[in-house]
Amino acid sequence: MNTQLWYRIRDWVLLFTLLLASTVTLVSRNEPVVLGLRSVSLQVAGGVERRLAWVGDYVSALEENNRLRSQNVQLSSEVARTREALQENNRLKTLLALGDSLEYPTVPAKIISRDINRQQNFITLNVGRSDGVDVGMGVVDQDGIIGRVVLASQDFARVMPFLHTDFRVAARIVPGRSEGIVRWTGTDARFLSLEHVLKTEPVAAGQLVVTSASSGTFQPGYPVGVIDSVGALPGRNEYFIRITPAATYASADYVFVVQSLPSSEQLELESTPVQ
Repeated sequence: MNTQLWYRIRDWVLLFTLLLASTVTLVSRNEPVVLGLRSVSLQVAGGVERRLAWVGDYVSALEENNRLRSQNVQLSSEVARTREALQENNRLKTLLALGDSLEYPTVPAKIISRDINRQQNFITLNVGRSDGVDVGMGVVDQDGIIGRVVLASQDFARVMPFLHTDFRVAARIVPGRSEGIVRWTGTDARFLSLEHVLKTEPVAAGQLVVTSASSGTFQPGYPVGVIDSVGALPGRNEYFIRITPAATYASADYVFVVQSLPSSEQLELESTPVQ
């Protein structure tokens, strides 16, 4: 009878004994075995936390990297705007100095549109008849001539630049007295042609080409370009001269309209056919 009873309760007795031992073990925290177990568990937990911390640091680093990249883009944009503002300020200072140095009265203007890939290119300025701008007036910047006004409304002006196959300007070579006509052939935008220059005196690369007094539109002596190369036309007493424009057409922003026109008598005389 006692044996059967023991078989019935022995599992419960074993469970109670184990629970009692666990309780005693937990209470006795200073025992070496418990300290060893705690040390092992701390080591394991530390390793897990270190790996989890690395993941957290990686995520934080990605977020910080994105934030720094955004700040870098913003700072780069601000630096670019500041540099552009400084360059524009310098250009305006140079242009104002130019306006004071020109002999003819001028009207400051800004280029608001331009063609660059055609044979008949045009420029639009933000000034017009209300500002004293009229058809036939020359347009220059701090480097050289830009073109000539061919159409003017109340508040805007259309300009034929030197990169137009119909543009012509009377010019001369300095030093020297040789004169000719500057035009664009419509092929290479890097160069203009100086034509009708007779072989009466030496002409060499590097010489300056300026507007001549016979222009009537531009102030005499204003830069047109620099001679790039000189050749001889077969069977003719003229040079073939290629020049590099003084002004940079594609990057010109601010210009002056020169308020000078050839006299009506000169225009009438030059347009009258010779009998």
